[in-house]
This record gives sequence, structure tokens and C-alpha cells, in this order.
Amino acid sequence: MGFYVVQCLSGLAQASSLFLVAAGLSIIFGVTRIVNFAHGSFYMVGAYIAVTLAERWAGGFGFWGAVAIAAFGTGLLGVVLEMLVLRRLYRSPELFQLLATFGVVLIVQDAALAIWGPEDLLGPRAPGLEGVVRILGRPFPKYELLLIALGPLVLGLLWLLFNRTRWGTLVRAATQDREMTAALGINQTWLFTSVLFLGSLLAGLGGALQIPREAVNLHMDINIVVEAFVVVVVGGMGSVGGAFLAAVLIGQLQAFGILIFPQITLVIVFLFMAVVLVVRPHGLLGRPQALARAAGNQQEPLLRPATPAGRLVGAALLAVLALLPALAGDYALTVLTEILILTLFAASLHFIMGPGGMISFGHAAYFGLGAYGAGLLVKHFAAGMLPGLVAAPLLAAGGALLFGWFCVRLSGVYLAMLTLAFAQITWSVAFQWQAMTGGDNGILGVWPDGWASPRWVFYYLTLACCAGGVLMLRRIIFSPFGYALRAGRDSPLRADAVGIDVRRIQWLAFTLAGTFAGLGGGLYAYAKGSVFPNLMAIPRSVDALVMVLLGGVQTLTGPVVGAAVFHTLNTEMVRHTEYWRLLLGVSIIVLVLVFPMGIAGAFRRRERAA
Repeated sequence: MGFYVVQCLSGLAQASSLFLVAAGLSIIFGVTRIVNFAHGSFYMVGAYIAVTLAERWAGGFGFWGAVAIAAFGTGLLGVVLEMLVLRRLYRSPELFQLLATFGVVLIVQDAALAIWGPEDLLGPRAPGLEGVVRILGRPFPKYELLLIALGPLVLGLLWLLFNRTRWGTLVRAATQDREMTAALGINQTWLFTSVLFLGSLLAGLGGALQIPREAVNLHMDINIVVEAFVVVVVGGMGSVGGAFLAAVLIGQLQAFGILIFPQITLVIVFLFMAVVLVVRPHGLLGRPQALARAAGNQQEPLLRPATPAGRLVGAALLAVLALLPALAGDYALTVLTEILILTLFAASLHFIMGPGGMISFGHAAYFGLGAYGAGLLVKHFAAGMLPGLVAAPLLAAGGALLFGWFCVRLSGVYLAMLTLAFAQITWSVAFQWQAMTGGDNGILGVWPDGWASPRWVFYYLTLACCAGGVLMLRRIIFSPFGYALRAGRDSPLRADAVGIDVRRIQWLAFTLAGTFAGLGGGLYAYAKGSVFPNLMAIPRSVDALVMVLLGGVQTLTGPVVGAAVFHTLNTEMVRHTEYWRLLLGVSIIVLVLVFPMGIAGAFRRRERAA
């Protein structure tokens, strides 16, 4: 009994830590509708500031003073983010605000590397709470008891803030109906700034309180922001009470799941999120978001077939790409091959994001399934390249067909998070199924057949497959199926009224997107000669999102432009500087500010204005 009580208390301590971060994320999203990827960076910065100050200041005053200053400092960092970046993007699509926060993540990572170095930092114990207490004969850390009490205390303070102050009333009003709040004359600029301060402060507080529990390192941001997103989505976006409930449930699931289901410990939280979203699409305590009253004036721009001049430019581009092997060296051909593969990957994601209106945070699952489709044939059947390139899109299509059936029943952020859950489930299977996939050792020796081994031959094969895939997706967009897909995106009720089965159309589109992503993954496996689980990891999905948004989600040429710009920047910066993330993040933010509709979208608007 003592063992189970202690295990339960450990889960409650973890729940309090998760709640502090998730509460801030939920508040920010509820008011601003921003999916803030930089929230994990505030958590990490709070931990770094706290460990630095706590090492210099001795005693209880020094430790708790360091925690307080770290929390306040990260709150100010959130204000800086809102004033310098997000405030300039409030009129832009929400996805571009997400892209800007991803740029902030890259900047903060390299800034932390420059200031604190790559080594893990160990923080001091909290004075007076270093020891343990005996609970039914079992030792339990005193500091964990403090964390258990802190979660409900912060929940109570937030309830008082939101229900007993004028500011809290404005925040609740903006959460329920942001357009009406603005119509009543509320200063939204001030409100958004204050919300970013509070949310970032809570994230920094959560990070600062972790220094006695774990080492502070440069990977804290991604790990915690994913868990925080899970808590927020399970509880209901914008619901602080829902975040607390979800944190408690997930904390207990993590504490006891390792005892009951040790083989699925890496993915048990995402399985729980997937089940909750399927049963309750808006989370445990969430509510459907109010529809924007201006939606009728915010329809997506009309997609048009290419003009004769556009077709001529496309043909010229293909001709240049066909001539490049005669001019470029092996390194340039390798980079160009990767750009072509990423273009197909980005185009497949754009197919469901642009014409389909479905956001995916887990599109890398199908890219990785395609790579494993080719790699598994090599590992277990010693098959050649052509069977592998057939198996790659087929395996990815199977995964997209299965996952898509559940995903298309949701919309918005909930759909995006369910795609993330399925991607993490797929990643965990690849990571833990050693006998089949090789686990984290991957699958090696996935090389092209002899006839395709010269770089220029494989380049031409990749060009044919990727250009053909992009053109086929474009053709589908302007087919009756594509028009039905866009009708379901723009007005699902009207589309349903005229006899279009919107859900079935979206499901088929989801499957098609996964199929083409799988083809890109198969080509990538042969280009690299190996397959690893990180092909399905969250950073790969984020890369695809960045490429689509950078190029422009409202244009058909956006994925091509975005993939070329992003991979070129990434490759060249890695070659020339250790702090390539900082430069890439600054480049992304500048591009978002200068071209808020994406690079291709900005040029299209300029052409129409001319």
C-alpha cells in the first residue's frame, strides 16, 4: 500500500509541474488563439535563470528569490515577444503566428547555448526541503510535497484572478468571443500583452521549480511543450480547470502506466489524448470555439489554373533542373535531390492544409512510414529499389487511411493535435520494435540499385518522381474532387446541403497526402542509405509546416518556394556557423514580418496589384 501511495504522490507532483506550464499555454491560446511553440522556451529560460542565480545566492532567500526573479524575467520575455513579433502579425493568419513562435524557439535555443553552454547544469536543493518524509514506511521527497500543494494553490489564485477582477472578466470575455470584445472597445493590444506576460511567467515558474528535480539542458523546451500541448488539448483549449484535471490524469497515467504497460511508456500519454479527442472532440472541459463573425469576409483566395506565362515559367524551371547535373558537382546534386524530396513532402502537406483546410502537426508519420516501407523490404527480404519505391507510398497510404478516419472528425487545433498523437504513436512503434525496425539503431544499407547509384541518375529519378507527384497533386486540386474538397473547406454546411460528403472527401484527401509523403520518404531513404525513427519525430513535422507556411499556404507554388528557401538556408547556415539555429530563426521571423502571406503569396499579391 505504501508503494502505491508514494507512486500516486509522485504522479501528483508531476501533475503540478505540468499544470504550471499548461495553464500559461491555455491562457495564451484562449485569448490570442496563438499556438505558441515558444512556450517551452520560456520554461527552459526560467530554469536556466533560476539555476544561475541560485548558485550565486546562498540560503532560502537566495533560492526562492532566484525562482521569483526567473519567473518574472520570463514574463518580461513574453512581453518582448508580443511587442516585437506577434503584435505585427495579428492581422496575419494564425498559422503564421505559429511560424513566428517557431522562429523564436530556434533563437532562444542558440542564445541559451551561447550563454550557458552545451553542458547540463545541476541546480541546488531547495533549502529546508532536502530530505524525505516517511509515508506508510516509504520515503518521499519533501520538495515533491511542496509541488503537490503548489498546483491547487496556483489554480485557486488563477480562479480568483479570472473571477474577481476586471482584468479577469475581460480575459474570460475575450476567450469566449474575441470579436465582440473588440467591438465593445476593449484595448486588445494591452490585453494580449498582459496575457503573454502571465502565461510566460507561469512557464518560467514551472521551469525554475524544476532545478532541484532534474538537470537543466537545451532539450527541455521541446520535451515540455509537447507534454503541455497534450495537457491543454485533453483538458480543453482555453480551460484552466480542464488543464488542471488533465494534468492530474496524465500525471497518474505516467506514474502507474510504467508499472502496468512498460512497453508503451513512450506513447501512453498520446494514446490517452487520442482516445479523449475521439470521444470528446473539444477536450474534457473544453467548449466549441465561437465562430468568427467576419468569417464571410475571410474566405480563402480563389485558386486558379496556371496561366500560359505560368506554364512557360514552370517548363523553364524543369528544363533548368534537368540541365543542372551537367553543371553541378556531387555536393550540389545531393542538396538539390534533398530539396526535390522535401518539395514533394511539403506539397503533400499543403494539399490538406491549403485546399483541404486541415492542419497537421504529425505529417512526418507518413514520410517516415514511406521510408520504412522501403527499408523493411531491404532488411527482411533483400528487395531492390523499385519494389521499395512501390511499398513506400502503399505503407504510408495504409497509415493515412487508418489515422485519417479519426482525424477528419475533428477540426482546427484539435485535429492538429490528434495528428500529432498518431505520429508519436507511429514513432514509438518504430523506436521500440527492435526486431522489426531495428529500434534507435535504424535500418542501414538502404542504397539504390546499381543502375541508379550514380548521383546524377538518382537525381533524375528523384526529379521525375517528385515533379510528377507535385504536378499530379496540382491536377487533383483542379479536378471535381479538388473543387469538392475546397467547397468543404470554405463552407461545410453548404457543401453538405448540395450533396457533398465532406468527411469522406477529406478522408480521401488525407490518404492521398499521406501517399505522396510516403513516396518522398521512400526516396529519402535511398538518398541517405538508412532509415531512423527520427524521420517520424516532431521536428520533422515542424519542418514541413515551416516550409509550407514560409512559401505560402494560400498558393500552389508555396511548397516549392518554401522547401527550396528553408532547406537552402538550413544547409548553408549549418556549414558556416555553430549558431545556425539563431540565424535561421531570425531569417524566419524577418520573412514572416516582410511576407506575412508567405513568399509566393506576397509575389502573387504584388502581381495582382500591378
